[in-house]
Amino acid sequence: MADNRRALRTMGVVFAAFFPTLVTWAYFVLAGRYSTGVQQSVYLVAKIIQFSFPAIWTCFALREALHTARPTAGGQLLGLAFGIAVAAAGVAVFHLVLRDTSIFSSAGELVNGKIKSFGINTAGKYFVLAGFYSIFHSLLEEYYWRWFVFRQLRQLVAAWPAIIGSGLAFTLHHIVVLGVFFPGEQWLIVALSAGVAIGGFFWAWLYGRSDSMFDTWPSHFLIDAGLFFGIGYELVRRGLATG
Repeated sequence: MADNRRALRTMGVVFAAFFPTLVTWAYFVLAGRYSTGVQQSVYLVAKIIQFSFPAIWTCFALREALHTARPTAGGQLLGLAFGIAVAAAGVAVFHLVLRDTSIFSSAGELVNGKIKSFGINTAGKYFVLAGFYSIFHSLLEEYYWRWFVFRQLRQLVAAWPAIIGSGLAFTLHHIVVLGVFFPGEQWLIVALSAGVAIGGFFWAWLYGRSDSMFDTWPSHFLIDAGLFFGIGYELVRRGLATG
């Protein structure tokens, strides 16, 4: 029975580690050749599968209860400090150094094209999208990557291999996105991917302290908010209609 449970745990974590990269390639690269409706359909189906899998696998394959610990004051303070520091540093570097470079001008055009292919063509729609990703999608990612991937890995290997493994898996699908928006800029893709990996390592470590995804979520939310509102909007605002 123990061997069966370990095998099921391994199968689940391997699938979960690589599925987001596959589906990101599917809707960012492959579906990009097709209509807005096709892209939206691929995205919706992929996200439903991705975020339903951990709960279904835990309940029906592993036969374990769904639970997460309550947030801790110390964990939330650490997370908030990290989130504020990273978001502030990222926004500052972008505005002071990178905003007017040709690399980011080209990226702005590509990002505009991508979000318009998903029907995001006004500032109002962009803010709704940014708010959803910052608040809700960040929580879903903490549930997926820390509550499931890291927690399952932690039951298979020691703490630091689980932290590193889950952090690297978390980084993979971001590399696909960065490759689309910064084609040919390998140094920048590597630098930004390293930043994502550091975030993944930190959140896994922080989750490991309390077993609560509500310790890591505020930190993730703050960084996503900085990305979407402090950097993303500057990249796309010229291409969006008001409203």
